[in-house]
Amino acid sequence: MSDGSGSEFELDEDLARAIEMLERASSVTVLCHVQPDADTIGSGLAIGSVLERRGAQVQVAFAAPAFLPQSMEELPNRHLLVEPEKVAESVDLVVTVDAGSRGRLGSLGERLDSASESLVIDHHRSNTRFGTLNVVHASAESTTAVIVRLLDRWGVDIDADLAHLLFAGLVTDTGSFRWVRPGSHLLAERLLATGIDGARIARRLLDTHPFDWLPMLGAVLGSAELLPDAAGGRGLVYAAIRSEDSAGLRSEEIESVIDIVRTTSEAEVAAVLKQQDFGSVWVVSLRSKTQVDVSAVATGLGGGGHHNAAGYTATGELPDVIDALREALSAS
Repeated sequence: MSDGSGSEFELDEDLARAIEMLERASSVTVLCHVQPDADTIGSGLAIGSVLERRGAQVQVAFAAPAFLPQSMEELPNRHLLVEPEKVAESVDLVVTVDAGSRGRLGSLGERLDSASESLVIDHHRSNTRFGTLNVVHASAESTTAVIVRLLDRWGVDIDADLAHLLFAGLVTDTGSFRWVRPGSHLLAERLLATGIDGARIARRLLDTHPFDWLPMLGAVLGSAELLPDAAGGRGLVYAAIRSEDSAGLRSEEIESVIDIVRTTSEAEVAAVLKQQDFGSVWVVSLRSKTQVDVSAVATGLGGGGHHNAAGYTATGELPDVIDALREALSAS
């Protein structure tokens, strides 16, 4: 299996095997990760759309939260999405997209056990390879970029609807093309050539917030802390979003705070800790500029991700969670 460090031949071999699995399945469930972003939903709906056109019975789902993020309500083919409780108990094939581990599927992870086969498609280097076949291409900038490779190998024409879904994942996972790799802009140009409105898609996904986001942002940023001696003297900045600050806001609004905190010039590493249901569980998002591999830090704390973007879940009082993070960073 390819992990992004292997040859193009190995990747092509994995893609060929994946296509064989997809073609022989008459019933397919496509699972996106919990707290979904546009990369997982775009990837899931793209695969689901192709399978539906080929006559397969297909469902696309994510375990939590209860509703699709509002920023994704203009994505094509959302009719494929079903509520978690309506996901088929047993199918020929389960496909997971953009999920680095079984745990990222939440309660729907158990659907892997009853499927005849499972196919994992991802671009996270920390992927735990939990499928029958794992197509993990860590050098891809998004999982939708891996899907493009799959569709090309499959001979599927990428029309405007598919391009919209694929561009959504590309623009979000590259931070509006701030974090790109050779070929990223060429891929974007190819998708835009189908006639999609890239500016509208990006604005809807990344630059649209409700008014209540502003006071939450003010409260959270006002409580941010800078620890210049953390991460071996490279600096850590962190902010905590408590439940009372985020009441009434969607998960996507809460997650967006990390992209502001990460701009702190005095810190190599940024963290945003999101309290869950007024309790002692915190979902932690990590970002680094260049030097620190936060995926290794997150993996050591039970999570995973990319070199410069990762996350994990911690339990405890906030000072203890910060101390554990500082200790993990000191070893990085």
